[in-house]
Amino acid sequence: MNPNKALWEKGDFTRIAESMRESGEELVQKLGVMKGTKVLDLGCGHGTTALPEARLGADVLGVDIAANLVEAGNNRAKAEGLANCRFQEGDASDLSGLKDGAFDLVVSIFGAMFAPKPFDVAREMTRVTRPGGRIVMGNWIPNDPTLVAQILKISATYSPPPPEGFVSPMSWGVESNVIERFGAAGVPKDRISFVRDTYTFRFASPPTQLVDAFRQYYGPTMNAFEAAEKSGRSEELKKELDGLFNRENESSDPGATLIPATYLRVTVAR
Repeated sequence: MNPNKALWEKGDFTRIAESMRESGEELVQKLGVMKGTKVLDLGCGHGTTALPEARLGADVLGVDIAANLVEAGNNRAKAEGLANCRFQEGDASDLSGLKDGAFDLVVSIFGAMFAPKPFDVAREMTRVTRPGGRIVMGNWIPNDPTLVAQILKISATYSPPPPEGFVSPMSWGVESNVIERFGAAGVPKDRISFVRDTYTFRFASPPTQLVDAFRQYYGPTMNAFEAAEKSGRSEELKKELDGLFNRENESSDPGATLIPATYLRVTVAR
């Protein structure tokens, strides 16, 4: 199986995404989505931003590599009666089934950054966006002190080394890399803009329980714990993550979690 597909079909990312829904809705409000806007939501999961886009009247296609997330997304859209939102399997680095210039807006929030072959990803996103349209990416930033960058950094120290030729998904959080990748796809530098934004995780249980959810349901963390167990370091990893989540928690309610995380929001004007 494609390793990226295996990673995101592992566990159940919908359990993590529940803590991300409110911020997904807030982000969509910034995108200028209107009735009839043709949106491709790439690496969409089960619809954290795709469903809010559809609620605003957009015609949304969600594409994700994980079959279980595609099924969950279609179930959510059906349950809400959103006939203007559908999900299908696909790889962000090869969208050959989608026509050139088919979308007004391509959105990928913490999705396409995890696909291999980043230059192919940039080329494909550019190709399927119509001239005059936009691409919006949300990418975690390497070595950022806030939550997700630190989860991935900590997890990497307990995991086996990546295969030769591996390009870190976090490299999408570096502005010069984004400029280089879209530049290779024919997008001039002056048509790419960046904003550091905040995405907030909201969870109705204490931080240590959110750590447990990441341990049970989030592919990269699951892999880190499996590797840590083999070396007898799983409790060490758990303690390190518990410390991180508790430090970052800003909730005044001891029974809840509220953790802001910084990310790079990229806008490409076609």
